[in-house]
Amino acid sequence: MSTSSVSPPAAGRRTAWAEGLDELRAAATTEPGRLRVIGAVLALLVVLFGVVTAWQVADRAAAAEDVVEHSQPLTADAASLYRSLADADTTAAAGFLAGGEESRATRGRYAADIRTASALLVKASANSAGSGGAGAQIAKLNGGLPRYTGLVETARANNRQGLPLGGAYLRYAHEQMRTELLPAARALYDAETDRLAGDYATAKARPWWALAAGVVALGALGWAQRRHYRRTNRVFNRGLLAATAASLVVLGWLVAGHTVARAELTGSYEHGARSLRVLNEARIAALRARGDENLTLVARGAVLTDGRQDFYEAGFRAGMTELAGAGDHGAAAARSRLGAALELADDEAGRRPVRAALTQVRQWQARHAQARAADEGGDYDGALAKVIGAEGSTGESFDRVAAGLERALVHEQAEFRSAADGGRAALRGLPVGAGVLAGLGALGAVLGIGRRLAEYR
Repeated sequence: MSTSSVSPPAAGRRTAWAEGLDELRAAATTEPGRLRVIGAVLALLVVLFGVVTAWQVADRAAAAEDVVEHSQPLTADAASLYRSLADADTTAAAGFLAGGEESRATRGRYAADIRTASALLVKASANSAGSGGAGAQIAKLNGGLPRYTGLVETARANNRQGLPLGGAYLRYAHEQMRTELLPAARALYDAETDRLAGDYATAKARPWWALAAGVVALGALGWAQRRHYRRTNRVFNRGLLAATAASLVVLGWLVAGHTVARAELTGSYEHGARSLRVLNEARIAALRARGDENLTLVARGAVLTDGRQDFYEAGFRAGMTELAGAGDHGAAAARSRLGAALELADDEAGRRPVRAALTQVRQWQARHAQARAADEGGDYDGALAKVIGAEGSTGESFDRVAAGLERALVHEQAEFRSAADGGRAALRGLPVGAGVLAGLGALGAVLGIGRRLAEYR
């Protein structure tokens, strides 16, 4: 009978990772080994603090740059596009009312509005990458604008020949502007405004990860220095002290820089971007009211609301209510566009042009009432003179309203730019500075631990 011996299975070979961990544990049982681990961890934490700070601050600095150089200018361009389209429509109606006596200035203003709108569309198209919503609105505007101008030219041609069909063409052109082009321009403006709000949110977001990394790094450095003191009775370790100082500078710079940037950007939004938005809305309301006022005389009651009121006269009154509130005299209502603009203006230079615009709005309303009384009394020519005449007309009042709003916009744009520039300047240099100081801090930690290790040689 034969017997066979069975040998036990050979133990599996250990991985390099497991062997490395064993060596690390063995090293950590001695003071030099523990010091090496502490030095490596301290250097890693300080470097991590610098990297996270540089990353988060660079992200916010880029967003602040976008606020100043991209999203806010694009928002302003979108508002100007809307204004150009609405003003072109208003001017076309005014020129139509003048008939064969349409002035060269009126035709030039209409042509300039169309050129401006076309140029702004080209610019918007070049900057709409990554925004599907904006791209769709730009495509709609690019397709609709040539059709609109064609309808206006047809209306003019018929009007010069004294054909009543011209009025129908002009109303159709206005309807296309009101229901297609202006809503698309408004949607583009809203999209750019949302982009601006997103950039503001990113630029103002608190760098929590960087702050947490800084606290952890400083806590670890403090613990290491306390350990050093308890084991050697030496108060200072120059290397660790340098690492702590570098980390404190980075953390202080981060807190101060972001606090200033956040305050400046908040100021640029509250007293710049918000004011600009309200003023743009006021300008839009004025343009709509002016367009409806002109078309009241073009349509002459041919278009009615469901309540059997003149459609364009109702539109004019709605525009005036939005612009200055109900009523036709006195201060602007708090919730009206001009009332909000006065509330948001933070200095007299900003309030003065808004008050001037309000004064002209009240004059416009008074002149409009006179024009309506003349028209309803059968004096169409008198009403026409009150609306498109050179002096004492509602057109003169409208131009003064527009001029006042333009001055207010220029002032608030400067206010925005000044505050926003201060916000982005507060972050300038911090990403690079944080990286350099973190590198120096890590070097200090390594050298400080190295001095202790030298005592064991």
